[in-house]
Amino acid sequence: MNIADIVTADYTELEAESNVGKARSVFEEENPKGIIVTRAGDYEGVITQKQLLRSHIEDHTKVETLTKPAPKVERTDDVRDVARTLVEGGTKVAPVFESGNLWGVISQDLILEAVLENLDSLTVEQIYTENVVTIAEDATLGQAINQLREHGVSRLPVVDEDGFLTGVVTTHDVVDFATRNVEKTTVGDRSGEGERLLDLPVYDVMSSPAATTNLSESVKDAVERMLENDYSGLVVTPEDDDRVVGGVVTKTDVLRALSYTEEDVMDVQVTNVNLLDTLSRESIRESITEISDKYQDMRVRHAHVRFHEHKEKLRGTPLIQCKIRLRTNRGQAAGSGEGYGAEQAFGVARDKLERNVLEMKGVESDREYEGQLLRKLGEL
Repeated sequence: MNIADIVTADYTELEAESNVGKARSVFEEENPKGIIVTRAGDYEGVITQKQLLRSHIEDHTKVETLTKPAPKVERTDDVRDVARTLVEGGTKVAPVFESGNLWGVISQDLILEAVLENLDSLTVEQIYTENVVTIAEDATLGQAINQLREHGVSRLPVVDEDGFLTGVVTTHDVVDFATRNVEKTTVGDRSGEGERLLDLPVYDVMSSPAATTNLSESVKDAVERMLENDYSGLVVTPEDDDRVVGGVVTKTDVLRALSYTEEDVMDVQVTNVNLLDTLSRESIRESITEISDKYQDMRVRHAHVRFHEHKEKLRGTPLIQCKIRLRTNRGQAAGSGEGYGAEQAFGVARDKLERNVLEMKGVESDREYEGQLLRKLGEL
């Protein structure tokens, strides 16, 4: 299936010379998934809500300073390939070209709507993200923004002092709240008002109650609710207690699952491939394969490697965070690390991943031994 029939020519476009304030207004009034940025009619890149969370960006700043490249796709590209392109490009929207000309856009939602009926065979348990970052109700809005930026996520489950789920704060919540409140002040007041907003508790900004799902729900049903309510994700909770945060499932998780391959080699997806320096996708695949090959009873079904760039640099080389997540027949395994440059960051994350795999294997061995011991005791 290609994307020719699901691409839309209805998209929001801004000139690179436009002000950031105009971009904020577009997101508030039209709520697009992203804005296509052009210069004299030529495609430049995209701008998303997440980029507006960058600090010290004034309304008079030019849009071009926030514009980031998004992968170009063709109208006749296969939907699975495009899904992978969006995931690996770290974007929710991409420009679509036909014969070299900008024709329209493709988004996460357009793809998910097109494949919805095919998602009934998947369950949330098969694709969700475990061990997610949460934030306390009394944490400040500034801390929430730092968490969203640091971890490269678009949503944070909010928990009370007992660790129970009470709401969710998202990139959209933060941008919408800040825009509405700053607009109420005069230009002279905005600097001080901005600082006061950052000190507000997350409780004042979060959406409550949190939209949730459970491990046994079909991905189709979960995605339908996301699309109907314009959610980018749902908090995953145990079926017997919807106050406990067990993970998160997002539209990106669904796209990632949609683009799994049937190749004999391990399927590896890399998010933010533009940050790779001396690394290649093949070297990443080989390195992860070395770990899985050491443990013959552990089969890796899918590997996701995500890179995130920090502002800090050492002699011009940026500090990179790398997160590796494996889906295996033994469950999920993960490792993360930081380093200057993608190669160093990946090496640290890979070492942590291997230690975690060893620990997981050790726990399984302990359980197996415990089971053998109990069986022997039962025979006495």
